[in-house]
Amino acid sequence: MKYLHTAVRVTDLVQALDFYCGQMGMIEVRRFKGHQRPCDIIFLAMPGDDQAQIEVVYYHDAADREKYGNFSHVAYQVENIYDTCQELMDKGLSLNLPPRDGFMAFVKSPDGISFELLQKGGPLPPEEPWASMPDQGTW
Repeated sequence: MKYLHTAVRVTDLVQALDFYCGQMGMIEVRRFKGHQRPCDIIFLAMPGDDQAQIEVVYYHDAADREKYGNFSHVAYQVENIYDTCQELMDKGLSLNLPPRDGFMAFVKSPDGISFELLQKGGPLPPEEPWASMPDQGTW
């Protein structure tokens, strides 16, 4: 696995970007809309250090901001999302979000820290049993 980023959820996007960029000196690397819930996702890094990124997540819905506040997850890139998830399940882990899309999965540590697993190079074709596997709790 290759480390990608650490995600934080914010309650005020303008205030957060002022802190991370204006005060801490980070720069925006990329920005896009969320896939699972309506949100803005902004990746930030220190100038000259694009490999160590913070993913700032701002949910559009106030209830989602309340429910999913603060620290979010640590992300790792994997060579084969299906093989990695099977290995983790064989070791006794549950997939909080299985890789139904062939691209993204989540597992949690015993302390509730979410780990996002992302398929290197883009999604693999959807496969069973993953495509119809239900979520296990929150991610």
